[in-house]
Amino acid sequence: MPLHMTKIAYTSKSIEVLREWVEAEPEALMTTRYCPKRHAEMIGGSLYWIIAHAIVARCQILGFEQRPDGRWTIRLQGKLILVHPKAKRAHQGWRYLTDRSAPPDLAEGEEAGDALPGRMVRDLSKLGLV
Repeated sequence: MPLHMTKIAYTSKSIEVLREWVEAEPEALMTTRYCPKRHAEMIGGSLYWIIAHAIVARCQILGFEQRPDGRWTIRLQGKLILVHPKAKRAHQGWRYLTDRSAPPDLAEGEEAGDALPGRMVRDLSKLGLV
């Protein structure tokens, strides 16, 4: 089973803005300063995006490439897959995520609007209600 990672979508204030960026090309290229130590395990896994304190979507990780300036490019499939929102505190950089901890994809025909907003999911999960 491939390993996954989480990342804050800090330049995207909404899923729609994130979708525009990810799906603009067949591959979305994300730059990071450091390569994850376990990057070989993540090829074929997913990068789960966090917006408003909740994991809301994912993209398949296609690979990692070092740039001439020493930074790294994470190659992502140009398709955003919505998931059931799961509360996640903000963090810097990335965090590893296992299959067991990853939220499931939204069902066929299920809209992102059908899911609860991220902050509400966080508050309800603190109360043990989701």
